[in-house]
Amino acid sequence: MSNIHSIDDQRQHRQDSLCIEEIRLDTASEWVAKIDRELTSKERASLGSWLKNSTENLKVFIEVAQLWDKMNELELLADLFPTGPAVTQGNLSKKWASALVASVMLVLTAGIYFNSGGSSFFQQQQQSASVNNQQQTLQTRIGENSTVNLPDGSKILLNTNTLAEIRYTRSARIIDLKRGEIHIDVAHDKLRPLSVIVGGKIIQAVGTAFNVEVRNNSIELIVTDGKVLVAPAGQELMLSNVKNIAIDLSKSSIAISKGEKINLAVSSLQELDPSEEKAVKVEPIEIAASLSWRTGNLIFRGESLTETMAEISRYSDVKFELDDDAELKKIRVAGMFRTGDISGLLNVLEQNFNIQHDNINKQKIFLRLSKSN
Repeated sequence: MSNIHSIDDQRQHRQDSLCIEEIRLDTASEWVAKIDRELTSKERASLGSWLKNSTENLKVFIEVAQLWDKMNELELLADLFPTGPAVTQGNLSKKWASALVASVMLVLTAGIYFNSGGSSFFQQQQQSASVNNQQQTLQTRIGENSTVNLPDGSKILLNTNTLAEIRYTRSARIIDLKRGEIHIDVAHDKLRPLSVIVGGKIIQAVGTAFNVEVRNNSIELIVTDGKVLVAPAGQELMLSNVKNIAIDLSKSSIAISKGEKINLAVSSLQELDPSEEKAVKVEPIEIAASLSWRTGNLIFRGESLTETMAEISRYSDVKFELDDDAELKKIRVAGMFRTGDISGLLNVLEQNFNIQHDNINKQKIFLRLSKSN
């Protein structure tokens, strides 16, 4: 048998190898996404079998977990890892956990090469995420927030009760914000801008940071670094969805720069209304207050009691009803509260504002001024 292979044979071999690695990467990504919730017994057995089937499976699984900042969750899956000199069955020792982290860092630093063209796995992973139609749904419950590292190096923070769909292609990065609030640090990629689709609008950035919140009939955009473009979601979005290409806003957009915010109407109109949708400068202290949710706090700077309680309700299943009292509604609130700390909030309202409360049921609280007032 000849050991001489044609160029076509070699090309086919490389393509087959690449296909195997892409399948392995997709499988690893699916498992890492699933470990955010508790795996069923059947799923744990399936994951354990897959990890033990190949050392490459284990390697890729660890690398994906590291990239998506899920290394801590791996300790809960210790018994699924193949046993070795540094591991005892059913126990992930600190030595083994350190070894896992070290092995990941070694892979990322040294750039382990596959037979699929010479790129490191980290580079290959990013390429695979862009070449293939990668789509992921991100969601947080009421009172929950989450930080996700995206395949391109961008970082997205999801606030309470948020739902977003992410799609990456060879030439486009698209986040479809269905509800809630996100803050995103965009990794620089001039050839593949990142676009957020929300409420009939497109918000686009090349490499910057901004916050988007959608509520009822309005969208609030705050730019914390760099510059973003805003335009209606018209033909550009339709073309992108059909052909998986980048959205071009060069001809139909307005620019919002660092330290500015704009309130946009939720609609599918083809034009922005410059008389109503206009960017304004925002003081750093106001931006800090608006984005305090990222650290688990809510900062108020003189908002009405009605506005304050509506904001606090976003982070809890508990709803507040205010007494029909003109004096009560005149109260302005300034201070910092922990999100979800209802008992602490009620204590502050009583001590500082002389506001009493009645528990109507587990999910409804009635607020009124003290009768002794």
